[in-house]
Amino acid sequence: MPTCPSRPAPEPHRPELSLLRPGPAERARTVADRRGATVCAAGLQSSRVLAHAITAADQILVAVPSAGDLVSAVTAAPDADLSAFVMVTDHAPVPLRRPVRAQLWLSGWLTPVPSRDERSAVLAFADARPAEVLLDVGSSVRLLRLDLAEVVLSEGGEPLDVSPVDFLAARPDPLAGIEAEHLRHLDQDHPEFLGLLAGLLPAGSLGPGEALRPVGLDRFGFRLRIERPGGHQDLRVPFGRPVTCAGELGAAVGQLACRARRRSPGRA
Repeated sequence: MPTCPSRPAPEPHRPELSLLRPGPAERARTVADRRGATVCAAGLQSSRVLAHAITAADQILVAVPSAGDLVSAVTAAPDADLSAFVMVTDHAPVPLRRPVRAQLWLSGWLTPVPSRDERSAVLAFADARPAEVLLDVGSSVRLLRLDLAEVVLSEGGEPLDVSPVDFLAARPDPLAGIEAEHLRHLDQDHPEFLGLLAGLLPAGSLGPGEALRPVGLDRFGFRLRIERPGGHQDLRVPFGRPVTCAGELGAAVGQLACRARRRSPGRA
């Protein structure tokens, strides 16, 4: 877990805080680091990706079974260059009626990593995302490289095009590695804190019989979901200012709780 000194930050009172959120490229880059991915190509059924990673050199690598149809299709394609896309699905770490938070499509051309480059590619892959399947590269596992042409992000609304240059230049949210643990802990063990956060939502947001659930956490704050009988609504509760690393999260959450108590003095 990344660390840095925890320090309290002043709480600016700006109405635009509620609009602060990661930009599209950062959100897409964060989704790209989720583990569930498949590859789709013309004439093939969706192929399971054993692991995928974006290396420090901004190469997109996917590990797939050597004996699968995808490797055969790549090998048989002209110049061993197959038009395809990798789809990454982001699931909420807490039980929700609609658990899919986002889907990301990375489109381009798949090519096999040459044998002479396999060792360096495996090391770069492992630096970005250690995975046991990398031990089998060269035997039962094959590494493919995606030459990126298009990035599309869907978060429940209209799909959003993201510039591939912006996508590769972005970095994942600094809280992505600890988000799931914190949200599960909040959902299971701290209903009183969720109640405090509810007091920071716009008046009338949460009605009788509606459930409030934590659906996301990023450097700008919490995303909360109001589950209603006929659907749901996601709202953001921002920190006083964005955090830069996990070491600042405790102070930011503490300040958020203080702000909620000041707004609702009768709450614990």
